[in-house]
Amino acid sequence: MRAKTIDRIATYVLTGIAVLIIAVLVGLLGFILTNGWHKLTFDFITSPPDLLKAGGGVGPQLFNSLYLLVLTMLISLPLGLGAGIYMAEYAPNNRITQSIRLCIEVLSSLPSIVVGLFGLLVFVTMTGWGYSLMSGALALTVFNLPLLVRISEDAIRNVPKSQKEASFALGISKWRTVVTVLLPAALPGIVTGAILASGRVFGEAAALLFTAGMSSPDLIFHDFNLDSPTSPLNPFRPAETLAVHIWKVNTEGLTPDARDVADGAAAILVLAVLLFNLGARWFGTWLFKKMTSVTR
Repeated sequence: MRAKTIDRIATYVLTGIAVLIIAVLVGLLGFILTNGWHKLTFDFITSPPDLLKAGGGVGPQLFNSLYLLVLTMLISLPLGLGAGIYMAEYAPNNRITQSIRLCIEVLSSLPSIVVGLFGLLVFVTMTGWGYSLMSGALALTVFNLPLLVRISEDAIRNVPKSQKEASFALGISKWRTVVTVLLPAALPGIVTGAILASGRVFGEAAALLFTAGMSSPDLIFHDFNLDSPTSPLNPFRPAETLAVHIWKVNTEGLTPDARDVADGAAAILVLAVLLFNLGARWFGTWLFKKMTSVTR
């Protein structure tokens, strides 16, 4: 009876913790969306900001955030996945790999402001690119690599050994086993890591203040010349993201409706992260079914 009572109490406690976490999340989302819902109009989402009068939007900032996300993931995903495969399947268990794991842990604990200063020194100053999307993407790659490496390594290591041994028994090479057996089975964990890294890209502001900048040129969205300073696809132009814009509007206080703009931008940022997470999970599930012929 005592064991049953303890088990029942533990169940209630853990259930209460889960409910508390959900309640905090729902309350936070509800507060942000309630305050910013009135600003979610087509003009606000598509028009550029106006710091001298009320009524500006966040169109270029939203595009910059999405474009920066694409650039960052194009750089960090192959590097993180490749490093995770190496650490899980190819790296010997010696002092060198232990040092690599220690470096990854230290790198993951660096404050974002430190990563931003490193990006300012290396990607902005030493390369001569100045404040640009590429500088911000490389700084965020440094920020996200430890997370992607550890999650990719853990996801591959958690694949049952019987699957790998069965592949070897059929005479399949190690690389083919990694590509056709381990990666498809580890795909849900890798997708989760990519989603977490993407969320950090959307919400990061401190590192981008020193790398991508706090201003954007007047973009011409029908200009597809990558060398043009007004082209939205130019990766070497300065770009103010949505998170940086929220910080800038609140701190400078130049816009008459600064609070409304910040609330609306925060609501758009939350909705963008939510929609991206749902879309990424749907794509990961679809790809997992295509690669493994397993229904989940």
